[in-house]
Amino acid sequence: MTTDAKPKAGLEETVATSSAICYLDGERGVLAYCGYDIHELARHATFEEVCYLLWHRRLPTRRELGDLQSQLIEARPLPEAVLRLMRSLPAAQPASGSGTTRTDGMDALRTLTSALAHYDPDAADQSPQANHRKAIRLVSQVASLVATLGRLEAGGGPLQPDPVLGHAANFLYMLTGERPSALATRAFDVALVLHADHELNASTFAARVAAATLTDIHSAIVAGIATLKGPLHGGANADVMRMLLEIGASAPPERVEEAVRAKLARKEKIPGFGHRVYRTEDPRATHLRQMSRDLGQRSGQPAWFEMSQRIEAIVKAEKKLNPNVDFYSASTYHALGIPIALFTPIFAVSRVSGWTAHVLEQYANNRLIRPRADYVGPAYPQTYTPLDVR
Repeated sequence: MTTDAKPKAGLEETVATSSAICYLDGERGVLAYCGYDIHELARHATFEEVCYLLWHRRLPTRRELGDLQSQLIEARPLPEAVLRLMRSLPAAQPASGSGTTRTDGMDALRTLTSALAHYDPDAADQSPQANHRKAIRLVSQVASLVATLGRLEAGGGPLQPDPVLGHAANFLYMLTGERPSALATRAFDVALVLHADHELNASTFAARVAAATLTDIHSAIVAGIATLKGPLHGGANADVMRMLLEIGASAPPERVEEAVRAKLARKEKIPGFGHRVYRTEDPRATHLRQMSRDLGQRSGQPAWFEMSQRIEAIVKAEKKLNPNVDFYSASTYHALGIPIALFTPIFAVSRVSGWTAHVLEQYANNRLIRPRADYVGPAYPQTYTPLDVR
């Protein structure tokens, strides 16, 4: 296929579908879910309210929210067979080019989410009502998977969820074995709200492409998880935290500046800066910056936030780049006691709400997604040459 208008690499600025879920304005730094500005939602809403909003395009009443919370509580425990599979997964393989192992929870999450489909009571039912019930179970159980993976990695045993706790608090409890403080719970809840959806990012688009074939919702979410696993989509906040740890919490300001300027001189990318859509500050970074500050002060570890501030000032001055959602989420998660290996899986804990919303929307008005390619190969027609004379 040839056209006068050449496609942009990575389909940049290409409108692929119509959606009522997420509104972005990169020039003004606006992010809104179903018309609600992300700043309003981060200040006032819970993650459960945001899930309802994404699925139904409106905020729930008190009764509707209570019903959803009850359904999430009921779905939270993992099937015993999935726990056995989790324990049976092989150890992480050596990272490419090194003799060390690198735990990648995304591999396990991809496999275990697929396994959940075998134990879902609505697995064979593709009705809208059944798919909505499966969306609720996926949001609840993906969180339980990630928390339990972290728990096992730390040498602990799986914990049953506490029906008294909300979604964010339950995750932290199932991960650490301790009831989180109000500040920690609210910080993690806000982080989940901020990461819930972001229009047609790579993983959401992958989930919609899968759903457009009318495959089941679990398969579509596995497509999203597999796409998020790629280092160009998920994982930047893990790279940010590794950078901070490499510099060291006790490093003086001049050491921080020296380390960052050395990276810039070597043309190395500073993780957590710039965005494909935003031309101003990522609105999610505004809230994560404040959470990083508050949690650092409360935990007695303000150095990570202070170091992050210095890095932000240098990169903005030298590269004119703003921090994105990943930059301050690194120090926020670290202050919550979350290991780096779980940073990207936690992205999925939140984004599964948006993925499922987009999959349900795709099902409701479906057309198989089948784009065309701009052909740039050898000229047509080519003449076939017999094998013995080539």
